[in-house]
Amino acid sequence: MKDPQQHDDATTATPAREERFDEVVTLIHSARQRCMQAVNTQLIELYWQVGAYISRKIENAEWGDAVVSQLAAHLARTQPGLRGFTRPNLFRMRQFFEAYRHDEVVSPLVRQLPWTHNMIILGQSRRVEEREFYLRMAIKEGWSKRELERQMKAALFERSVADPLKASASLAQAHPQALSVFRDAYLLDFLDLPHGHVEADLHKGLLQRLKDFLVELGRDFCFVGSEYPLQVGGRDFAVDLVLFHRGLNCLVAVELKVGRFEPEYMGKLDFYLEALDRNERKAHENPAIGVLLCASKHDEVVEYALNRSLSPALVAEYQTCLPDKALLQAKLQEFYALDAR
Repeated sequence: MKDPQQHDDATTATPAREERFDEVVTLIHSARQRCMQAVNTQLIELYWQVGAYISRKIENAEWGDAVVSQLAAHLARTQPGLRGFTRPNLFRMRQFFEAYRHDEVVSPLVRQLPWTHNMIILGQSRRVEEREFYLRMAIKEGWSKRELERQMKAALFERSVADPLKASASLAQAHPQALSVFRDAYLLDFLDLPHGHVEADLHKGLLQRLKDFLVELGRDFCFVGSEYPLQVGGRDFAVDLVLFHRGLNCLVAVELKVGRFEPEYMGKLDFYLEALDRNERKAHENPAIGVLLCASKHDEVVEYALNRSLSPALVAEYQTCLPDKALLQAKLQEFYALDAR
């Protein structure tokens, strides 16, 4: 009589075998992703060519708006099941082509994003620089449509230009690419923090909405630990949050402060970074980076505090509600006016 266990062994993989199976699953997912990207690239190329064709016809006075309407009706009648070629979309294709046709730097980027992403960026961006910024960020971070809309609503472009990152010289030297990874301010509106919240509320909220927090930080951040224990000189210490950034290949110590930035905070962060580098950092990893995440900060105080710091560190601000876009627009106008002088 056959042992029932033999059948189970034949159909149930051991943990070691499952790990090998995961490699096959990864191959399948990677192939699917490449196929989807190839299809998207061809679709965007098609829209580009259709937009170019319509643009030339209208520029040469061969077509008027009525002809575009006739084209949409013709496609609907002769190509049943074909979607996306309505009259409004045909005009969007023309607008899409005309917006990027003379920009050799940006035009290749649009082919790396879905049509919906392109329409959001084209429709909501006021400047050429703003369009390029969101195109690059959406590609780099792999934003969903929802996250792209959230970042644009939160005026990430204006904040990034008007309020550049405040970082120590050591960070720029040890991790020059980190200047494009971190931001001067992070929007934590998803936490729904109470008025007059304390650090424990902020800490707990970030852990409960960890996925959203990592998305806001940016791609390649991984969670390592909360209240991460460090022992120095027989005493116990704890870092609020420890993350790891795959691209920078280093630990990231995050200290949370619900008040304004104070210069003395830097000493404590320096201490934590030294302890992480001596006791936790692996041989193949780069030196740890420190982030002071505060509710508010004065740029001149931050500049003074970071100017003599020997640690790769930065000071960022967390915001619990959407920024005033009118104020940011005014700061942006001032920035471009000064830059033009």
